[in-house]
Amino acid sequence: MKSWIKNIIILCGLLITTYALACDACKLQQPEVTRNFTHGTGPESNWDWFIVGIVILITVLAFILSAKYLIKPGEKNKTHIKYSVFSSEN
Repeated sequence: MKSWIKNIIILCGLLITTYALACDACKLQQPEVTRNFTHGTGPESNWDWFIVGIVILITVLAFILSAKYLIKPGEKNKTHIKYSVFSSEN
């Protein structure tokens, strides 16, 4: 790998960790679970944790399904629109 690409990757990594990690004032406002990772006040009630859990569940499910259908789509119908794109006929 070229040295300038490595330098850019290192610089991006440093910038991301600098801005992604919570500052000292935000660490005091966060619960133990998210103390070092986020800025702001953090979840204020149990409903906030419920919403976060639902969002995590949806995200993981979407990732699993997208990987599944990317690896093995399972479409066998010869009239599917993808075959019109792949055919050599005009």
